[in-house]
Amino acid sequence: MPRARKGAARRQAKVRWFKLAKGHRGSRSRSWRRVKEAVIRAGVFATEHRKLVKRDYRRLWVTRLNAAARMRGLAYSRLIAGLKAANITLNRKMLSEIAIADPKAFDEITSQASAALS
Repeated sequence: MPRARKGAARRQAKVRWFKLAKGHRGSRSRSWRRVKEAVIRAGVFATEHRKLVKRDYRRLWVTRLNAAARMRGLAYSRLIAGLKAANITLNRKMLSEIAIADPKAFDEITSQASAALS
């Protein structure tokens, strides 16, 4: 009896890889070795960039808060220290949204933070 090889299963596995490489240019979507390399590399970049997106958004919120706080005569670091002292637990994303959408409420928050500092 001839030795059974992995015919259908191997083809199905390759088809899955080729579907993941759809949209790549040239041999990166046609050549088996290049497809594997491209898909693995794309996965690595996807993982890395999911982290970078979070980092970039936090930088944006901090920059917005710094600008809004300086308009009210307070530096970002002093604002955060004052919020901690006043026991106000708002994250940077929400503070940034408040600074943009409702400046009067942000004025109130900054005054509470500066009062807690002194």
